[in-house]
Amino acid sequence: MSAQPVTVVDHPLVQHKLTLMRKADTATAKFRHLLKEIAHLLCYEVLRDLSLETVEIETPLETMMAPRLEGKKLCFVSILRAGNGLLDGMLELVPSARVGHIGLYRDPKTLQPVEYYLKLPEHRDERLFIVVDPMLATGNSAVAAIERLRKAGATNIKFVCLLAAPEGIETFQKALPDVPVFTAAIDRELNDHGYIMPGLGDAGDRMYGTK
Repeated sequence: MSAQPVTVVDHPLVQHKLTLMRKADTATAKFRHLLKEIAHLLCYEVLRDLSLETVEIETPLETMMAPRLEGKKLCFVSILRAGNGLLDGMLELVPSARVGHIGLYRDPKTLQPVEYYLKLPEHRDERLFIVVDPMLATGNSAVAAIERLRKAGATNIKFVCLLAAPEGIETFQKALPDVPVFTAAIDRELNDHGYIMPGLGDAGDRMYGTK
């Protein structure tokens, strides 16, 4: 099976805000605000193929048939903790979406993900799951999260990140060729510690002011 293409959302507003986020002197509050704004723009792109239905409504002038989203079968899944930054922005656009969380931490020696938490809505085989995590670095956490979702019954899944590394994309597509990836940028490489270069540092630490 050939892998789904990676969609780079290269809108000028996305790229401008990403540049501000990359700067080492961008404050925590500003970083969070920019991430939320970029999440709006990424959400717009990843959900452009949502199904619509036509319903009858009354405008102030007349009756008309107008489109609206079909059903409420969308679920955003945040890979904790950094995924919550993208999640918050997307929920502002689609407040009716259900929300799931999966907790993974990366073993500092093996760089492999370890699961510690999972909470998902019901009717998983009927939903579109949008999995969010700012960084697709080694790809191991994203792959582990989506494989766990599939074991729980999810079948329709997309992955959204802020930055991706070529190594992470390769790992992801090898394991999950049928899952499309959306990102704001593909950076140069990973360093020896599994960080994206040039990147923007640890997204979770920069969101919450931790080290």
